[in-house]
Amino acid sequence: MDIILVSLTALLASALTLFSGFGLGTLLMPVVALFFPAEIAIAITAIVHFANNIFKLGLLGKNANKEVLLRFGIPAIFASLTGASVLTYLSHIPPLYSYSLGGKIMEISTLKLVIGSVILAFVIIEMSSKIAAITLDKKFLPIGGIISGFFGGLSGHQGALRSMFLIKAGLAKEQFIATGVMLAVMIDLSRMSIYGWNISARADAIAWPLVIAASLAAFVGAYTGAKLMKKITIKSIQVIVSVMLSLVGVGLIAGVL
Repeated sequence: MDIILVSLTALLASALTLFSGFGLGTLLMPVVALFFPAEIAIAITAIVHFANNIFKLGLLGKNANKEVLLRFGIPAIFASLTGASVLTYLSHIPPLYSYSLGGKIMEISTLKLVIGSVILAFVIIEMSSKIAAITLDKKFLPIGGIISGFFGGLSGHQGALRSMFLIKAGLAKEQFIATGVMLAVMIDLSRMSIYGWNISARADAIAWPLVIAASLAAFVGAYTGAKLMKKITIKSIQVIVSVMLSLVGVGLIAGVL
């Protein structure tokens, strides 16, 4: 049952994240946590997330915008190192509030509350018709890289913030998707260099058959999404990003994610 449920989640989330730029880790980790302790669930999710990004890179990497990779990606790499380091400190701060939902204990932390509030603020700003018509100048890409990279290293929620900046960078649909994939791989490599030792330290506790099954399911989802890409408009991607941003923001504030 755990392999079936986790694999199905990975497949659907992988197809969705191809367009939105985020969603796989956010949706997959809570499902894996139903069957494993939190630290093991995080390790399993990180492996599947990284493997899926490498697979998507092979499918779409050639369309990545090199200028955006440099101006956004380089600052993001260094910022993610900082975020991953800060995570160690913040993880010792006690939760602000906890409650029971469906037999599981949900915790509202300072970190999730702040990130969720920031994401919802971005959505509200994005809903403005005047702001929606703005295309961000390339000079703002390094700032976006720093913000996305830092929160990617801190909490793993880099995709939502990355998409917010890339969607305004004047990229074509194929460039938006491919550049997001490439940036995700860059940040994954960076943050895993800081806390990747947690995975190796718990290698014996990780359910490798589940990891393999979920990774393969995620590959199928990414491949299916790539085939459907020509039927998706950039406006549709903007709607998906806004909806996913809202769900992630509310989920974080409520302690569900």
